[in-house]
Amino acid sequence: MSFKQTMGVRLFGLAKIPMIFYLSPKVIKLDAKETIIKIPLNWRTKNHLGSMYFAALSAGADISGGLLAMELIKQSKKRVHLSFKDFYAEFLKRAEGDVIFYNNQGEEVSSFIDKVIESGERMNMKLHISAKCPDIDDEEVARFTLTLSLKSR
Repeated sequence: MSFKQTMGVRLFGLAKIPMIFYLSPKVIKLDAKETIIKIPLNWRTKNHLGSMYFAALSAGADISGGLLAMELIKQSKKRVHLSFKDFYAEFLKRAEGDVIFYNNQGEEVSSFIDKVIESGERMNMKLHISAKCPDIDDEEVARFTLTLSLKSR
Protein backbone atom coordinates (compact mmCIF):
# COMPACT_ATOMS: atom_id res chain seq x y z
CA MET A 1 0.00 0.00 0.00
CA SER A 2 2.80 2.48 0.76
CA PHE A 3 4.06 2.31 -2.87
CA LYS A 4 0.68 3.54 -4.11
CA GLN A 5 0.60 6.23 -1.41
CA THR A 6 4.17 7.27 -2.22
CA MET A 7 3.30 7.64 -5.90
CA GLY A 8 0.20 9.63 -4.95
CA VAL A 9 2.29 12.05 -2.86
CA ARG A 10 4.87 12.44 -5.62
CA LEU A 11 2.23 13.02 -8.31
CA PHE A 12 0.52 15.57 -6.07
CA GLY A 13 3.91 17.23 -5.70
CA LEU A 14 4.54 17.20 -9.43
CA ALA A 15 1.14 18.77 -10.12
CA LYS A 16 0.79 21.19 -7.20
CA ILE A 17 4.01 21.60 -5.17
CA PRO A 18 7.12 20.71 -7.23
CA MET A 19 9.40 20.85 -4.15
CA ILE A 20 7.63 17.75 -2.81
CA PHE A 21 8.31 15.86 -6.04
CA TYR A 22 11.93 17.06 -6.06
CA LEU A 23 12.60 15.70 -2.55
CA SER A 24 11.38 12.17 -3.45
CA PRO A 25 9.52 11.47 -0.19
CA LYS A 26 8.50 7.92 0.62
CA VAL A 27 5.38 7.03 2.57
CA ILE A 28 6.36 4.44 5.17
CA LYS A 29 2.97 4.42 6.87
CA LEU A 30 -0.28 6.31 6.36
CA ASP A 31 -3.42 5.34 8.20
CA ALA A 32 -6.09 6.92 10.39
CA LYS A 33 -3.72 7.07 13.37
CA GLU A 34 -0.35 8.14 12.04
CA THR A 35 1.86 9.17 9.17
CA ILE A 36 5.49 8.17 8.77
CA ILE A 37 7.40 9.80 5.91
CA LYS A 38 11.01 9.29 4.81
CA ILE A 39 13.12 11.94 3.08
CA PRO A 40 16.39 10.51 1.75
CA LEU A 41 19.69 12.27 2.36
CA ASN A 42 21.13 12.79 -1.12
CA TRP A 43 22.61 15.49 -3.32
CA ARG A 44 19.19 17.20 -3.55
CA THR A 45 18.66 17.40 0.21
CA LYS A 46 22.21 17.93 1.54
CA ASN A 47 23.67 21.21 2.73
CA HIS A 48 27.31 22.25 2.54
CA LEU A 49 28.07 20.27 5.75
CA GLY A 50 26.78 16.98 4.34
CA SER A 51 23.70 16.93 6.58
CA MET A 52 20.10 17.50 5.55
CA TYR A 53 19.32 21.09 4.58
CA PHE A 54 16.80 22.73 6.91
CA ALA A 55 14.40 23.43 4.03
CA ALA A 56 14.25 19.71 3.22
CA LEU A 57 13.60 18.97 6.90
CA SER A 58 10.85 21.58 6.97
CA ALA A 59 9.25 20.14 3.84
CA GLY A 60 9.28 16.68 5.43
CA ALA A 61 7.37 18.02 8.43
CA ASP A 62 4.91 19.76 6.10
CA ILE A 63 4.32 16.53 4.16
CA SER A 64 3.90 14.46 7.33
CA GLY A 65 1.31 16.80 8.83
CA GLY A 66 -0.46 17.75 5.62
CA LEU A 67 -0.73 14.23 4.23
CA LEU A 68 -2.39 12.91 7.38
CA ALA A 69 -4.94 15.74 7.33
CA MET A 70 -5.56 15.35 3.57
CA GLU A 71 -6.16 11.61 3.94
CA LEU A 72 -8.62 12.10 6.81
CA ILE A 73 -10.43 14.89 4.94
CA LYS A 74 -10.72 12.56 1.93
CA GLN A 75 -12.20 9.85 4.17
CA SER A 76 -14.79 12.33 5.51
CA LYS A 77 -16.08 12.87 1.94
CA LYS A 78 -16.57 16.56 2.76
CA ARG A 79 -15.00 19.61 1.18
CA VAL A 80 -12.52 21.08 3.64
CA HIS A 81 -9.86 23.67 2.79
CA LEU A 82 -6.45 22.91 4.34
CA SER A 83 -3.59 25.30 4.99
CA PHE A 84 -0.94 25.89 7.60
CA LYS A 85 -1.16 29.06 9.67
CA ASP A 86 2.31 28.96 11.20
CA PHE A 87 5.38 26.81 11.55
CA TYR A 88 7.84 26.38 14.41
CA ALA A 89 11.00 24.28 14.20
CA GLU A 90 13.68 23.14 16.63
CA PHE A 91 16.76 21.73 14.93
CA LEU A 92 18.39 19.63 17.65
CA LYS A 93 21.33 18.03 15.85
CA ARG A 94 22.60 17.52 12.33
CA ALA A 95 20.61 15.02 10.28
CA GLU A 96 23.41 13.01 8.73
CA GLY A 97 21.27 10.26 7.22
CA ASP A 98 17.82 9.62 5.78
CA VAL A 99 15.23 11.33 7.96
CA ILE A 100 11.97 9.78 9.13
CA PHE A 101 9.11 12.13 10.12
CA TYR A 102 6.49 10.93 12.60
CA ASN A 103 3.00 12.33 13.16
CA ASN A 104 0.78 10.24 15.44
CA GLN A 105 -2.14 12.63 15.91
CA GLY A 106 -4.57 10.93 13.54
CA GLU A 107 -7.37 10.48 16.07
CA GLU A 108 -7.09 14.12 17.19
CA VAL A 109 -7.05 15.36 13.58
CA SER A 110 -10.09 13.23 12.73
CA SER A 111 -12.07 14.72 15.65
CA PHE A 112 -10.85 18.19 14.66
CA ILE A 113 -12.09 17.70 11.08
CA ASP A 114 -15.51 16.66 12.41
CA LYS A 115 -15.66 19.84 14.53
CA VAL A 116 -14.66 22.00 11.56
CA ILE A 117 -17.33 20.43 9.33
CA GLU A 118 -19.96 20.86 12.05
CA SER A 119 -19.08 24.49 12.76
CA GLY A 120 -18.46 25.69 9.20
CA GLU A 121 -15.90 28.10 10.67
CA ARG A 122 -12.13 28.26 10.19
CA MET A 123 -10.44 26.48 13.08
CA ASN A 124 -6.81 25.82 14.04
CA MET A 125 -4.99 22.87 15.62
CA LYS A 126 -1.34 22.32 16.54
CA LEU A 127 0.39 19.35 14.90
CA HIS A 128 3.57 17.97 16.42
CA ILE A 129 6.05 16.27 14.12
CA SER A 130 9.18 14.44 15.26
CA ALA A 131 12.17 13.79 12.96
CA LYS A 132 14.81 11.12 13.48
CA CYS A 133 17.66 9.40 11.61
CA PRO A 134 17.06 5.82 12.79
CA ASP A 135 19.94 4.42 10.76
CA ILE A 136 22.32 6.50 12.89
CA ASP A 137 20.62 6.58 16.33
CA ASP A 138 17.18 6.96 17.89
CA GLU A 139 17.57 10.58 18.98
CA GLU A 140 15.40 13.31 17.52
CA VAL A 141 17.18 15.54 15.03
CA ALA A 142 14.31 18.03 14.87
CA ARG A 143 10.87 18.82 16.28
CA PHE A 144 8.21 20.77 14.47
CA THR A 145 4.93 22.38 15.45
CA LEU A 146 2.65 23.37 12.60
CA THR A 147 -0.72 25.01 13.06
CA LEU A 148 -3.21 23.22 10.82
CA SER A 149 -5.92 25.62 9.68
CA LEU A 150 -9.12 24.11 8.25
CA LYS A 151 -12.39 25.53 6.95
CA SER A 152 -15.36 23.58 5.64
CA ARG A 153 -16.39 24.70 2.15
